[in-house]
Amino acid sequence: MTPKICIAQNPDADALLSESPLALLIGMLLDQQIPMEVAFNGPFKLYTRLGNSLDVNVVAEYDPDEWVALSTTPPAIHRYGASMGKRVQVLCQYLVAEYDGDVSAIWERGEPDGKEVLKRLKGLPGYGEQKAKIFLALLGKQLGVVPVGWREAAGDYGVVDSRKSVADVTSAETLAEVRATKKAAKAAAKQG
Repeated sequence: MTPKICIAQNPDADALLSESPLALLIGMLLDQQIPMEVAFNGPFKLYTRLGNSLDVNVVAEYDPDEWVALSTTPPAIHRYGASMGKRVQVLCQYLVAEYDGDVSAIWERGEPDGKEVLKRLKGLPGYGEQKAKIFLALLGKQLGVVPVGWREAAGDYGVVDSRKSVADVTSAETLAEVRATKKAAKAAAKQG
């Protein structure tokens, strides 16, 4: 049974995220400086523009200028469509070079533990420490990818029933709860 992702808050986009590890990885890449549901709708925009297909090899080999045009066609995949489109293509090129285009190899190849999966995620172009931890938590909490030590490697994002990140969004209600948690954290940071 395929897990049901509800991050994009759009049934078609969420179905793609549920079925495609590449779409989920791209959505996480796009999740910065825009609302998370907008970011996670980005892969579906690419999917439809590519003829209802999202193939890592196709994206990696796409003409760079045409890829940017595809990424910025209204509605763009991101507020910064050109630069984020380039990042998506670089990510796909890396996945082809390092993982033979098999996205799930990041968490499956060689039966890695949580620390190793985190290390592999941090090695992805466009993924830093925080984004990698959030994605690891997303894998564990929503996709059942639970290598030994994944919660510890994901840090605070791996905590059961937390409302800290996209890893905790399973409905419109939990999206609102995550937003409230982030808002409170920003307010506390301003005061501190």
